[in-house]
Amino acid sequence: MRPIPISPEPEQSGRRGLAARVSLGRVFAPVPSEFLLIASTTLLLTVFGLVMVLSATSATASARGEAPWDIALRQVVFAVIGIPLMLIASRLPVSFWKRIAWPALIFGVVFQLLVFTPLGYSNDGNRNWIMIAGFQAQPSEFLKLGLALWVAYVLFRKQTLLTKWQHVFIPLVPVAMLAIGTVLAGEDLGTAMILVLIVLGALFFSGVRLRIFVLPAIGAAAAVAFLAVTSPDRMRRFMSFLNPNCLADYLNDCYQPLHGIWGLASGGIFGLGLGNSREKYDWLPAAANDYIFAIVGEELGLIGCAVVLTLFALFAVGAFHVIRKTDDPFVRIAAGGITVWIVGQALINIGVVLRVFPVLGVPLPFMSQGGTSLVSVLLASGVLLAFARSLPASVAKREAAIQQARTARQRREARAARASR
Repeated sequence: MRPIPISPEPEQSGRRGLAARVSLGRVFAPVPSEFLLIASTTLLLTVFGLVMVLSATSATASARGEAPWDIALRQVVFAVIGIPLMLIASRLPVSFWKRIAWPALIFGVVFQLLVFTPLGYSNDGNRNWIMIAGFQAQPSEFLKLGLALWVAYVLFRKQTLLTKWQHVFIPLVPVAMLAIGTVLAGEDLGTAMILVLIVLGALFFSGVRLRIFVLPAIGAAAAVAFLAVTSPDRMRRFMSFLNPNCLADYLNDCYQPLHGIWGLASGGIFGLGLGNSREKYDWLPAAANDYIFAIVGEELGLIGCAVVLTLFALFAVGAFHVIRKTDDPFVRIAAGGITVWIVGQALINIGVVLRVFPVLGVPLPFMSQGGTSLVSVLLASGVLLAFARSLPASVAKREAAIQQARTARQRREARAARASR
């Protein structure tokens, strides 16, 4: 006699089915509005940037005998790498970002030190790039995210001790100065200023006393002034920025700022039309990099510039909502540092194009040509998205979705039981 197969008990089978439904419910659970706002503005700015990089580089690429889409295609490759990384990062729990804070900073510093090896090379007086297998990379872009996570973790661990300046300054200030010093050693003052902004932003959102926050702010301002005064190249650029008659110095330091302003001015309200820029024909240096906002203004006019500013403003609104709603000090501090980095860098870049600031050499996040910059800001946006998922409201929504699925299943089982009687 063959043994009769025994089927699993109904209760056990039901538990497995419930577990599967609950697991799927967590995957497809509704996300908070902050998540949607940050994700949508990030993707729109990235796509907008790809279009503008294609427009800004097509003329010079054709003049060199290359395909007009060659440079833009390389930027698309980095976007294809960065966007999945952003989505993967958005699924990681907050506990992961706390654990990875120290390794992220160590990796960022070691990666930055590669610029002083044979892999590194100089560009426009700054030694802040490396060349690997024919690809350029700027290690300091990844150092920004590592520093933001590390500062947030240190301040989070010392949350109850932040009333004493000794606990705020040690180990924060010495380690941060070491990390920023690796960038300053390559003569890149613009990137170093962004790193200082990250540290100051994290300090501000950590809730330290105002007098403790003011001291490093004054020290940072004094250090920037000292570095500007002691460098003839930086001092020359700064004086050209203050020159009221910049046209008299057209062929020297005023050449790039003037062409940036002329590009913006010639666009008017509606612009010359996408692809119709005149400045991109090798008149405006770094048209696809630091001065891509000038090409936006020339081709798409005031309306195009307003769209870019609106997208960055919406990104900031979503990020600040995460900072305001979270109950986790680490999330608040890290999100504050990342937001100050991305939004502050965007404002500095646009201010340089408008001649509000001297030329500092920082790219426009999401939009400027540069694969390392694009991947780093997309990864940082993924961290913000992971923080948005951890908000108390989003947790409540997920629990509500799970409970709704459980209730619906119980109702179906009750109807099936009544039908079988």
